[in-house]
Amino acid sequence: MNTKILFAAAAIVAATTATASAHSVRKIDRSLDRQAETIEQGRRTGQITWREGLKLRAEQREIARLRDGYIADGKLTRREFRDLRKRQEAASWHIINEKYDGWRRPRFLPRIGR
Repeated sequence: MNTKILFAAAAIVAATTATASAHSVRKIDRSLDRQAETIEQGRRTGQITWREGLKLRAEQREIARLRDGYIADGKLTRREFRDLRKRQEAASWHIINEKYDGWRRPRFLPRIGR
């Protein structure tokens, strides 16, 4: 009887740990998706120039590459999660700064690049 309770408790702990780890990764992924959409929206409206878009997307790729490296062992530690969130927060400020810095694509010019 005691072994059944012990196994059930271990299964619950393992399930909640996996869920917490997956939740952290989903939060990072949602932020990356939102930031990518904000960059694309800025490119569509002309608020973010082609060069600014290149730089911002490269920063997003770097964060995604780092995330992939962190979760390669199957878990995301608290330190790794904080590092990713700090980098995403900085990237968010970079997007805002580029979006409202006054450099715009003139409306009569076609949008080039990605």
